[in-house]
Amino acid sequence: MQAKPKTIDEYLDGVDSERRAVLERIRALVKRLVPAAEEKMSYGMPTLTYRGRALVYFTAAKHHMSFFPSSWAIEELQDRLTMYKATQHAIQFTLDRPLPDELITDLVLVHVREIDGDRQ
Repeated sequence: MQAKPKTIDEYLDGVDSERRAVLERIRALVKRLVPAAEEKMSYGMPTLTYRGRALVYFTAAKHHMSFFPSSWAIEELQDRLTMYKATQHAIQFTLDRPLPDELITDLVLVHVREIDGDRQ
């Protein structure tokens, strides 16, 4: 049995190269948007936090990847998510249908706005 990854880099080491590149792109984009974001693993997923709160999670599965920006961001931008399988908390996407940078940016900025507004 393989040990649980303790860092995002350890997690990404276990992801195939194509999916890893996509997750690295998301990671870098979020860190550019929110330079104060800190990295950690939470619930077994790579997590970027902001002001002590989870900002985004991202994961890779066998047939898709998931991005967890916040239920508030998903609700606010739901009209732009119709091409993806979305739940209250996550957006699933694939290599064939990746999340565009502009959409990721908008999702992250909605969540930053809500954290800055101290929304619980």
